[in-house]
Amino acid sequence: MAKARTVFFCQSCGAQSAKWIGRCPVCGEWNTYVEEVVQKETVATTTGQWKPASTVPGGNVAKAAKSVPLNSILAEDEPRIITPDGELNRVLGGGLVPGSIILIGGEPGIGKSTLMLQIALSLRKMKVLYVSGEESEAQIKMRAERMADGQHPGCYILTETNTQNIFRQIDQVQPNILVVDSIQTMHSTLVESGAGSVSQVRECTAEFLKFAKETSTPVLLIGHITKDGSIAGPKILEHMVDTVLQFEGDRHMSYRILRTTKNRFGSTSELGIYEMQGDGLRQVSNPSEILLSQRGESLSGMAIGATLEGNRPLLVEVQALVSPTSYGTPQRSSTGFDAKRLQMLLAVLEKRAGLRLGQHDVFLNIAGGLRLDDPALDMAVCAAVVSSLNDLPIPGDVCLAAEVGLSGEIRAVSRLDQRLAEAEKLGFREMYVSQFNGKGLDLARFGLKVHAVSRLDEVLQGLFG
Repeated sequence: MAKARTVFFCQSCGAQSAKWIGRCPVCGEWNTYVEEVVQKETVATTTGQWKPASTVPGGNVAKAAKSVPLNSILAEDEPRIITPDGELNRVLGGGLVPGSIILIGGEPGIGKSTLMLQIALSLRKMKVLYVSGEESEAQIKMRAERMADGQHPGCYILTETNTQNIFRQIDQVQPNILVVDSIQTMHSTLVESGAGSVSQVRECTAEFLKFAKETSTPVLLIGHITKDGSIAGPKILEHMVDTVLQFEGDRHMSYRILRTTKNRFGSTSELGIYEMQGDGLRQVSNPSEILLSQRGESLSGMAIGATLEGNRPLLVEVQALVSPTSYGTPQRSSTGFDAKRLQMLLAVLEKRAGLRLGQHDVFLNIAGGLRLDDPALDMAVCAAVVSSLNDLPIPGDVCLAAEVGLSGEIRAVSRLDQRLAEAEKLGFREMYVSQFNGKGLDLARFGLKVHAVSRLDEVLQGLFG
């Protein structure tokens, strides 16, 4: 048996060192190195030498790598497993890729386990192994019974945290898809440290990664997050997996958002929206109708902006509240929109539109709990602020989509035709856009009146007279 040795790991980036270091030379963080005991289990070979024991099915078969010319490699589309969940397929780029390993992170209680169990139960034609290190079999059964399709004979439940025992069950079940809840609770006997440590997370992920690549089985890993919102564990965890998904939302609200922060098989700008209900998560196929469903009579401080999340156009409600300040320094608060960009737009309104905002508090909110950074919302933000300042409502059938420059010019945005089509579908009659978007686009074919403007004052004059 090999001798145990200690190695120092950086808790921030996963770098290792033979001795303790005050500042990590890789990520630059201070006091992040911790000492952990590392020992590899070894077995004797026929030649009398020692080698690490394999834990992955089929891992004892040596396969020599061979270099090939780039021109001789056939580039073909990856075959995908299309799940019944259209929102997940959109975020992944078309479905699950065989042999891929996917990491899903989110706050406690946001619905990560519910989403994964719901996907496992919906794959009727496949054998799914759901491994849980946090819940008992009875708890998982109770959650499954609350779901609409809670019966699936091909869904196997395993409550285990030891990876060696998990792979023995994999040999018996032979699943088509593996779900692990969660990676921070798994531990391997090849590493002598506690579950959730840097070395354990890296080793367990490496074992699941090897299993996924050698057997072409998709592996879905659930991950915890830290208090600052990043996925717990070393940063190398996100580098090892193929796709990183972030499950966001307020636990006290019903809507959940599934974002992609890394995807080797698709775009990282897609967005999936769910609604949490008593029987599980419901897919929201047309989020614009839900985001705008609570509009009543026209009120001041509300404007509708057209944005894009990946290939999906969205119409969102921008809410602004401008009131005289009670303190020496006015407040600037933003929810769902970049606070620095809000301050820039307020400066443009003061300089180019002549508005007096220095003695007013400004509060901005994107309705529905979304967090957006599309510059096309600039015009809607400016219109909402002016509407609240003057207490003049904007007509409810008017939509805006354009970027505002520092000199007050209205700049063009991408894929205006999709924004116009979405606004027309939802019954809007007017839309303000940049005049530079008219090149190569027939605005007359849309069933709403399009105002092509070049300056911010033209927009304010058209809305408020």
